[in-house]
Amino acid sequence: MLSGKRVVVTGGTGSFGRVITRRLLEGEVGLPDEVVVFSRSEANQHQMRLDFQDLRRATDDIVYDGERQGRLRFKIGDVSNYAAVCSALSGADVVFHAAAMKQVPTCEYHPFEAVRTNVNGAENIVRAIRELRLPVETVIAVTTDKACKPVNVMGMTKALSELIFIQAGIDSPATRFMAVRYGNVLASRGSVIPLFHEQIRRGGPVTITTPEMTRFLLSLDQAVDTVFDALREGRQGETHIPRVPAARITDLAEALIGDKPIATELTGIRPGEKIHEILISEEEASRTYEHKRNLAILPILPELRPDTLPGPPFEGREYSSGDEVVDAASVAELLSGNRLLPSHEPQFVS
Repeated sequence: MLSGKRVVVTGGTGSFGRVITRRLLEGEVGLPDEVVVFSRSEANQHQMRLDFQDLRRATDDIVYDGERQGRLRFKIGDVSNYAAVCSALSGADVVFHAAAMKQVPTCEYHPFEAVRTNVNGAENIVRAIRELRLPVETVIAVTTDKACKPVNVMGMTKALSELIFIQAGIDSPATRFMAVRYGNVLASRGSVIPLFHEQIRRGGPVTITTPEMTRFLLSLDQAVDTVFDALREGRQGETHIPRVPAARITDLAEALIGDKPIATELTGIRPGEKIHEILISEEEASRTYEHKRNLAILPILPELRPDTLPGPPFEGREYSSGDEVVDAASVAELLSGNRLLPSHEPQFVS
């Protein structure tokens, strides 16, 4: 599917960006001619370049050869800078848009910076394709459950970015615009699991905001799986949702603590946090259908929406982490399967 293509990954030095770049270079969906990592961090790009020189394939431990390494390119730039986006997208066939401000409290204290990155960044990609008439085939935006019924700046800006990409399908119909929306990624940079591990190493306490809090959980590879599923079969304007478990944060903390004599401490909800997250709202449920292992939301704009659902309808009023909670044993099993319990060496993703 991507054989011979030029692929751009915005925010490519982040947790998701590194994993999708690795899997693109492994040729899982066809080996691109070029994979361009576009981000604003010189230090992160340098470290990623060094790391990928030694990268081994998980399947057979074959070191990437020089030819495969030659397909990887790095480009410094900020998605909030229109000229930089135009330069990065020149000659692109497929764009995976993962650049974002995603720390909820940071966005609360710096709301306009979140607008510049999350909203203006999305518009810059759409604008470049529209105004320069770039022959980009597909754009897939990586978004978040916090964009669904948002209560914080991060969620509000990501909700706007979703709508910007949906509307782009009207002005630039030759490009297929889609989004993939998911919850918390296990052990990604800035997530709760590395924080808990660090607190445990220091002897505690492990800080929990509120006992009722739940979150959807998935691995980075599951996130990439969902993006690749959308790439293969998604339709214009759709938002794809993975079916994933949710867990109480208290169960997550207890599984990581294990039998260590470490206390927990309730700190209260941080600015902008929800108790439960939602992947599909009640308003979206009526235009949501089952798409193999995922769910897909049809676009809100009628010009882009088919007359009938392309698959079996979603059987639910909304998709909330508060309704999908697994028990403590399942949480421990999930962490063990991703090598995140104390019995394993923590596999943090930078």
